[in-house]
Amino acid sequence: MPECPELHLAGRYINEACGGLVFEGGVQRSAVGRGPEVPFSSEAYRVTAASRGKELRLTLAPLGPGPSQALVFRFGMSGSFRLCEAASPPRHAHLRFFTRESPPRALCFVDPRRFGTWRLGEDWQPDRGPCVLLEYPAFRENVLTNLEDKAFDKPICEALLNQKYFNGIGNYLRAEILYRAKIPPFEKARTVLEALKHQEQNSSLTLSKKLKLKRDNPDLLELCHKVPMEVVAADKNLFDPSDSDNYAAFKNWLQCYLVPGMSSLRDRNNRTIWFQGEPGPMAPKGQKPHKKHAHLKADPEEAPTPTVTTRASKRRSGGAEKPPKPAVKEEEEKAVPDGSRKGRARGKKKVAAAPTLSEPDAPVRAKRNRTSTRRGRGAAPAV
Repeated sequence: MPECPELHLAGRYINEACGGLVFEGGVQRSAVGRGPEVPFSSEAYRVTAASRGKELRLTLAPLGPGPSQALVFRFGMSGSFRLCEAASPPRHAHLRFFTRESPPRALCFVDPRRFGTWRLGEDWQPDRGPCVLLEYPAFRENVLTNLEDKAFDKPICEALLNQKYFNGIGNYLRAEILYRAKIPPFEKARTVLEALKHQEQNSSLTLSKKLKLKRDNPDLLELCHKVPMEVVAADKNLFDPSDSDNYAAFKNWLQCYLVPGMSSLRDRNNRTIWFQGEPGPMAPKGQKPHKKHAHLKADPEEAPTPTVTTRASKRRSGGAEKPPKPAVKEEEEKAVPDGSRKGRARGKKKVAAAPTLSEPDAPVRAKRNRTSTRRGRGAAPAV
């Protein structure tokens, strides 16, 4: 799922790719896009982007008279922007902005899973806190001055997904941050953050002691800023998983999330958290940590030889598990009222109730065949 680094990189991509382009006309929306129609049209306008946490704002600014139009996007699980030929847009392009070139190109909001949305206007969502990436001092202050909030009664792994305080942090970032901070994911959030606040306000500590403490116990809030910055500093379009090179680089960067050898549990929001070591005192009851194993290719030379089991060997070993005994009522319903056939129906019932071998059908058919042959009736074998 795109998190603050991916939103920031998407904004950078738009500004670099569209900085010298002029757009024209209206905005085209797909029939299944999860956002409103965009009531904007201009003979010439430019497109710029800015991000904040898990939101991206697109501004359409006319080159002549007329008001600008802003849209604020949330990418959901698979949203991204791409500039492509207008005649051959990518699948799942739910919003398109057309250039004045010949042939024209289109800036497309692409979202295969359709969890992404947009809304009209320039305001950021009001219940989101300062961005961990671009507003670090305000983000830090917002957390440390509100530790009495009940949001911090929860495990730290759940608190990190609260966008009121950790705007931009998502599932992969929380795993990487807690792993580097060496903090169990199900430690109480307030316990972790109050210790950090106390350390910050302790005037008796010298600068060298504070630096040593930070080295031995990495600052969680600093990591909420530094870890996303590492993704941005890679200077790759990591928000586009269809680019195999970029996605491979992103996977190599991960130290904890989906990494073989790490454990995982589901939190109370049913989101999987990856971690190493003990989960912490607030871990969900009744769950056992699942450890991710590397998927290695089997060596064909060391592959085990399949064992062939004959029917005779099955019988010698005691046979397979008995199939369930048919209910008498079912057999009675199969019996035909015709008196000439009652004996056959009763015969069926006896066969069904008799002890069965590992493969019951074969002995029964063989017995019937031999009987039919001895009597010389020429009856076909029972199936």
